[in-house]
Amino acid sequence: MLLTTRHRRLLVVGLGLMFIQFALGCNLAQNKQSVPADCVSPKFFDQPRGNMDTIDYMRLVQCRPDEHEIGPRDVLGIYIEGVLGRKEDAPPVNQPQSENLPPAIGYPIAVEENGSISLPLVPPIKVAGMTLPQAKEAIETAYTKERAILQPTRDRVIVTLLRPRTYHVYVVREDTGPVAEETTGQARTGEVMLETVRRGATFALQLPAYENDVFHALSRSGGLPGADAKAQVRIVRGACLNGNRPGGVPEAVPLPGVGASVLLSDQGGDSSVAAAQNRGTITIPLRAYPGDASTEFTADDIILRTGDMVVVETRETEVYYTGGLLTAGQFPIPRDYDLDVLAAMAMSGGSVAAAAGGSGSRFGGGGFLFPPTRLKVVRTFYGRQEV
Repeated sequence: MLLTTRHRRLLVVGLGLMFIQFALGCNLAQNKQSVPADCVSPKFFDQPRGNMDTIDYMRLVQCRPDEHEIGPRDVLGIYIEGVLGRKEDAPPVNQPQSENLPPAIGYPIAVEENGSISLPLVPPIKVAGMTLPQAKEAIETAYTKERAILQPTRDRVIVTLLRPRTYHVYVVREDTGPVAEETTGQARTGEVMLETVRRGATFALQLPAYENDVFHALSRSGGLPGADAKAQVRIVRGACLNGNRPGGVPEAVPLPGVGASVLLSDQGGDSSVAAAQNRGTITIPLRAYPGDASTEFTADDIILRTGDMVVVETRETEVYYTGGLLTAGQFPIPRDYDLDVLAAMAMSGGSVAAAAGGSGSRFGGGGFLFPPTRLKVVRTFYGRQEV
């Protein structure tokens, strides 16, 4: 078939318009208030969530020494023959509260806040930082060499651990607790109802020595955060702020980064100026991208002291909505993996077969006669919606 001159001109013009439309497709689409997905700048997107790694949970556990190191508020079982207990009587045996400790022998003697113990006939003995055998040796030295009250190798001295010191901490879990639903309709599987209200739970824990860390606090309050919580843990360091401490007004020390002062007080034996200045908020990520600086927390960061608060925050605000030929709804965005549009349609109950002209009931009869050929994603960038 031969083309006339007029047909040749029309063909050239048509090919030229197709080339211009292909070259300027993104700009033409923008003029129609819609941008094709492959034309959107990568700067508008976060890194893929699937690239994040879970941290080693052993980093949330503090190292336990081979032997217990004595500290303030420890309760020791001490028997000193002829001084604490008569020679003709057997030493008292006490069953400790913790199942991890063997029975303790001796009379209960508490370690004072300054790290010393008070025993009869001798000055206070400093035992903080010592092991039990070292404390026994220090007591024997005080009664044999310094005072000559006991006979070496003849009078018995027994030192055991009756009750280890504990740390009173709080755990605030926004990902646990009762959920009250006051809805007008029935939620579909996986859907988040707008009227759903979640109330968190607060736990007051007494953590023994060498278990006063983030991992044990989470374990005793419901376990590690689930998928409905942020993949991080915040630690709010305990401190008396604005003079709210009974029994006098201690010295105030400015706290960097916080518009208040820290009052020097006794928080688990930690009352130094340096410790007070270091109190604040620490964020421990549970998932992070490789090389993220936030994972460079230290072993001391995960150790909890009296008055500290561990906070697990919920993440129910991360949702997406469906509309158009899809049944309208609100659905959660996964925390730990990426979600594409086909998976989002499937989660909402839509049928991919109906989009191609199949028989998906979610799309209704119109979707079967005139199958949809375009899917739009409406996203907010810097306060402005883009399609």
